Amino acid sequence: MKRLIFILCVALLVSGCAGKRHYSSSLMDYLYPNSQREVIPSMPTLDVPLKVGIAFVPNQSIRGDGSFWSWSGQRPHAVPISEKERMELMAGVAREFEQQDFISSIELIPSGYLTASGGFDNLEQIRTMYGLDVIALLSYDQVQNTDEGFMSLSYWTIIGAYMVRGEKNSTNTLLDAAVFHIPSKSLLFRAPGTSFVKGKATPVNLDEQLRKDAAEGLQLASAQMIDNLKIQLDLFKQKVKEQPEKYQVTYRPGSSYGGSIQTWLSLVMVAVGVFAGVSGWRRRK
Repeated sequence: MKRLIFILCVALLVSGCAGKRHYSSSLMDYLYPNSQREVIPSMPTLDVPLKVGIAFVPNQSIRGDGSFWSWSGQRPHAVPISEKERMELMAGVAREFEQQDFISSIELIPSGYLTASGGFDNLEQIRTMYGLDVIALLSYDQVQNTDEGFMSLSYWTIIGAYMVRGEKNSTNTLLDAAVFHIPSKSLLFRAPGTSFVKGKATPVNLDEQLRKDAAEGLQLASAQMIDNLKIQLDLFKQKVKEQPEKYQVTYRPGSSYGGSIQTWLSLVMVAVGVFAGVSGWRRRK
């Protein structure tokens, strides 16, 4: 009986640490919760300078295959991005928007203001509350897999289970910033960022290592997303200039951005008028 119990315990140690974790926030599930409801975007009217909001899409439930096992006797669970991490990521996105002369203000929206499956109705509420024109919705998807390597054979000894890093981990992360014009329900542009992290762990510190890998994956993906956001902001400005049939641009009364454009146009009109007057005077003379 003792030998049988020992064999069962060792088998549990050897096979108990493989599995998969998956946690995410889905942009599609948030904006289009009812697949039968059709949302038809219209031509966006960009009231320059724009008022921009930045928010995280609400979390989905954490999913896994149930095969993870913890030496503490409890099943580990994936920890989604904390509110502090969300605010730091949103602040990084805000710094890129601040560099643009067509942006007048930026608001970081707390997670509690977005409701699960809230859709564009929820965005309209946020728009009214903050006076926004555009919102950047951040979403993420992270998958962690753990498999046992050849070194897991050392788990037959207690020392091996504590000392040998026989668990092979991989963490795939996607971060995405989708920028919408709220009144028209139009997607203006998006900027994704991805990362892949590989690691090893003992079965004893598997939870701790997976949390570290998750944090590193988010950091790498966010850096790539910020780089792509810089590119997409410049491309968006160019598209607005080159494709007037897709974007209507207006200027807020009294704004320096619109005022400078209007002043430039006025000077051009005055110059044209002066040139026409001089030409007419010469012809009469």
